[in-house]
Amino acid sequence: MKFKSLLAKPFASIIANKVKKEMQRAVEDQDAILQDLIKTGRKTEFGKDHKFDNITSYETFKQAVPLRDYEQFKPYIERIKEGKHNVLWKGQPIYFAKTSGTTSGVKYIPITKDSVDHHFNTSRNAVFCNVVETGDTSAFDGKLIFLSGSPELERVGGIPTGRLSGIANHQIPRYLRTNQLPSYETNCIEDWETKLGRIVDETIGQDMRLISGIPPWMQMYFDQLIERSGKTIGELFPNFHLLVHGGVNFEPYKAKLFDSIGRKVTTIETFPASEGFFAFQDSQEHEGLLLNTNSGIFYEFIPAAELSSENPTRLSLRDVKKGENYALIVSTNAGLWGYNIGDTVKFVSTDPYRIVVTGRTKHYISAFGEHVIGEEVEHSLMSVADHNGARITEFTVAPRIQVNGELPYHEWFVEFENVPANLQAFALEVDRQLRDKNIYYNDLLTGNILQPLKIRPIRRHGFIDYMKSIGKLGGQNKVPRLSNDRKIADELVKYVDGR
Repeated sequence: MKFKSLLAKPFASIIANKVKKEMQRAVEDQDAILQDLIKTGRKTEFGKDHKFDNITSYETFKQAVPLRDYEQFKPYIERIKEGKHNVLWKGQPIYFAKTSGTTSGVKYIPITKDSVDHHFNTSRNAVFCNVVETGDTSAFDGKLIFLSGSPELERVGGIPTGRLSGIANHQIPRYLRTNQLPSYETNCIEDWETKLGRIVDETIGQDMRLISGIPPWMQMYFDQLIERSGKTIGELFPNFHLLVHGGVNFEPYKAKLFDSIGRKVTTIETFPASEGFFAFQDSQEHEGLLLNTNSGIFYEFIPAAELSSENPTRLSLRDVKKGENYALIVSTNAGLWGYNIGDTVKFVSTDPYRIVVTGRTKHYISAFGEHVIGEEVEHSLMSVADHNGARITEFTVAPRIQVNGELPYHEWFVEFENVPANLQAFALEVDRQLRDKNIYYNDLLTGNILQPLKIRPIRRHGFIDYMKSIGKLGGQNKVPRLSNDRKIADELVKYVDGR
């Protein structure tokens, strides 16, 4: 055992024990965090605007702080960009995480001195919990890679600004710097295809042990390695055994990634976002991700069906129930208050509090009142694909309102690694699964308002070419699973397999 892996064991034990203790006092920690946030927030512009001096409980907090999305927060962000201090949090942010919004254009999410450690130490906690559970520290004896955006930061209002994954590169602990690939110069390349080629150059002969990133871009990395070497990833990197992923549901990519590796490896799922690091997989034995309840984030949960209501129910952690779909709302020590991050979650356990991410609040189909969500389409497609031995590379779904007098339907654009022999039968089975998952969708088909879904097979690399065409190839970008309009679908028609 080498020096770093030897040191990792006792440190991992300390971290894992801390995580276990926090599991037991999650509600108490949340109460304390809310009080601490309000205490600091009283001295800010936001706190004065919302009379934080009068907040004495969660109930009065809800009355004082309305729910907001980025567009409603934007005036405060603009004041920070103008150089103002104590706007949303004490002082100024130390970073802006720059992210693309669907309605607000570019979004600038603050990261503060108080939030930054929790923001980036959570991935460490996930790995160390795995070390304690498995006893395996060998990942620290070889090389690791995080497929990320450029670490080069611009300045907005004097504040270093960049993609979250690029900012994360500046937070990697010194003791792991010598393990990290690719080089800083390669990481700074903006063009994804050029960058990926250089990453392959720098890693193909290395002892890679831990690989991290968003699944579709990890798959592109694997594809190039295999093409270059003629070997599986497992043959090329015999000591590779830990794959850390987040950003999208892993299941649609899992089979192909493992095929590329040539064997199963341990996977760790994480739930990071520009607004905070919300949850991580703390165990291989339990379903779901452990909610990060002691990290300067106060959570609220809105029943997803009420999100569009004028006065939706707002629940703290103590009142949530298993199996219900909630929109996730956060108030943080980065200065976000009652902020709708746009994700929906479901609790699979409340002792401890573990969640699964079920979709995006803006990524759904309800063109006909069905409100189909990401979890439902992913389950329906992947269960049928697994049963039929089909491999899915990527997919997205959109409504088709009317075509030549036909009944409308859901149009699924699916890139298969191996197209099913009977695509129509495959589509009907996916449709049946979706009807079982969503009673409203089932009622619309039973009432002859919709016809069964149709699958359009996308040619090989079609989704990659589409993402390239819109300037979103690589990094942390991902294809939405669902759209309630035809913007993506009408572009994807160009990539339908014509065979």
